[in-house]
Amino acid sequence: MSLQKVSSDGRLEQLTELRDILATSIDECDSMRDLASLSRQYRETIREIESIESGEDDGDEIASIILRHRKSDSD
Repeated sequence: MSLQKVSSDGRLEQLTELRDILATSIDECDSMRDLASLSRQYRETIREIESIESGEDDGDEIASIILRHRKSDSD
């Protein structure tokens, strides 16, 4: 397995774990202020996961690096 694959898999795994933690926190949240913040973080995390899985570049520096490496591996 290439270093790029390990790096992107590691990032995806971390984001997936964060998504799960945020979802649990949202379910258990009693504060509307905290709920808004958690919801925003959850949406951003989901967006980043989808970007990595689809190989799209949405302006995220990490996604750009991963996408460049994927393209160079396929050439």
